[in-house]
Amino acid sequence: MKTPVIAIFDVGKTNKKLFLFNERYEIVWERSEPFEEIVDDDGDPCEDLTRLTAWVQTLLREVLALPEFEIKALNFSTYGASFVHLDEESRPIGYLYNYLKPYPAEIRQKFYQTYGDETTLAMQTASPALDSLNSGLMLYRIKYDKPKLFRRIWYSLHLPQYLSYLFTGQVLTDVTSIGCHTMLWDFTKKQYHDWVIAEKLDKLFGPIFTSDSVLNAIWLNHPLKVGVGLHDSSAALIPYLASFQEPFVLISTGTWSISLNPFNTIPLTAEELQYDCLCYLHYQGQPIKASRLFAGYEHEQQTKRIAAHFETAVDFYKQVDFDADTIQYLRDSRPNSDNQFKDVKAPPLQESLFKYRDLSAFRTYEEAYHQLILDIVSQQLISTNLVLENSPVKRIFVDGGFSKNPIYMNLLASAFPQTEVFAASMAQATALGSALAIHHHWNTKPLPGDTIELKHYAATGRYAV
Repeated sequence: MKTPVIAIFDVGKTNKKLFLFNERYEIVWERSEPFEEIVDDDGDPCEDLTRLTAWVQTLLREVLALPEFEIKALNFSTYGASFVHLDEESRPIGYLYNYLKPYPAEIRQKFYQTYGDETTLAMQTASPALDSLNSGLMLYRIKYDKPKLFRRIWYSLHLPQYLSYLFTGQVLTDVTSIGCHTMLWDFTKKQYHDWVIAEKLDKLFGPIFTSDSVLNAIWLNHPLKVGVGLHDSSAALIPYLASFQEPFVLISTGTWSISLNPFNTIPLTAEELQYDCLCYLHYQGQPIKASRLFAGYEHEQQTKRIAAHFETAVDFYKQVDFDADTIQYLRDSRPNSDNQFKDVKAPPLQESLFKYRDLSAFRTYEEAYHQLILDIVSQQLISTNLVLENSPVKRIFVDGGFSKNPIYMNLLASAFPQTEVFAASMAQATALGSALAIHHHWNTKPLPGDTIELKHYAATGRYAV
C-alpha cells in the first residue's frame, strides 16, 4: 500500500531541496542540491532560472514515479523579493535578478522625488528602503532602466508563485510574498500602495490567492492539490503558530537573524524602520512585526578571520562550548574597551563591533570566539527588543544555526532574564510550515503535537557586553 505524502520544494539562495512528508509530517524522502549562480545582463550574480525550472520539474517527475508513495499535494517555499517575468506566450523572460543587485542612484532618486520621502513610504509599506531587496523597486527599475524588457512583460510572479505556476498554469499572487519588504503593499489601506497603481504595476500581478488554499491540478496524469507557495520567513513561523497558543517571539537564524512577533500589532515607527524593522504578512494575511540582523553573515565572516589568526580550521568554533569563566574574564578585563569604538560610524545593527577588534588582544581562539558571540548577542538584544516592546510575550524560541550554538543560547538567556528562552529543533521548519499551511486539503489526520523539540536555557547571570 502506498504511503500518502505531500511534496514540498524549499528553494534557498544556495541549496534547493525537495521533501516528502507523511501524514504525521515526518520526512520520508528528501533530496538536496547546491546551485551555482550565473550572471545577468549587467554582469551581476543571479539565479539560474532555466536550471531551477528544469530541476523542479524533473525531480517531481521522479518522485511521482516512486512506487512506495502517493503524492497527494504539492507546495513551495522560497526566498523572497525576487520576481520571475512572463511574456505574452507565458514564457519566462529576462533574469531572476538578485535582491543584492546594485541599484542605480538616478532611478532611486526619480522614484522618491515622484512618490515621497523614504521614511513615509517605508512606514506605509512596512518596508525599510532597501533598493533591490524591495522587489517593487526592482520592477520599477526595469520599467525605466530596461524599457524594452518591461514592454515584453505580461505578468510578474514572485518566485514561490512561479514554481506553483509551473504545475497549475495559474498566475496568482500570495500575501506572504507581497507582504515581505517589497514596498508594494500599503499596510494601512490593506491594498497595493498608490505608487504601484500609479505606475500600473498592479496590472502585471495575478489575483491574490490565500496561502492556505489550493488549486486542483493534473500533472503527468497525476491529480494534485497545489498550494500557491509562501515566502520562507513566513512559512517558518507556521509550525510555531500551530503548536503554541501563548504569545512568543521566534528568532529564525541563518544568514539573517529575523525576530518575528505575530503578537505585536503596533504600527512601525520611524526609529524602528531605521533599525531594520519591518512587517511581514503571515499566511492568513495578518501583519507580523519583525526585525532583521545580518548575524549569520557576520558570524561566517568573523570566524574566518579568527581561524586565520589562530591557524585553525574554519569550523573550529563547532568544538567550542560555553565557558562562563571566559565570559566573566572578558567582561572584567576590558571594562572600558568599547571606548575605542566611539568614533566608529557603522550603520545601525548592520555589523557588530567585533569587526573592529584587534585579534592580538585575545589569548586563545576560544576567548576571541566568545567575544564574537558577545558582540552578536549585544546586537540581538537590541534587535529583538524592537519587536518585543509593549507585547505580552513570555517566551523566545530560536531556530536555525544559532539554536545549536551553546554560547549564543546561554548569552541570549542572560540577555532576556524575564523571558523563557528555548532552542527549538524541528525537521526543516520552512518546508514543514509550507506543508502545514494546506494541511486540511490533503490530510485527514489531526495536526501532530510533537513536531517541535524544545531545550530550555536559563539565565546564568546579568547580561553585559
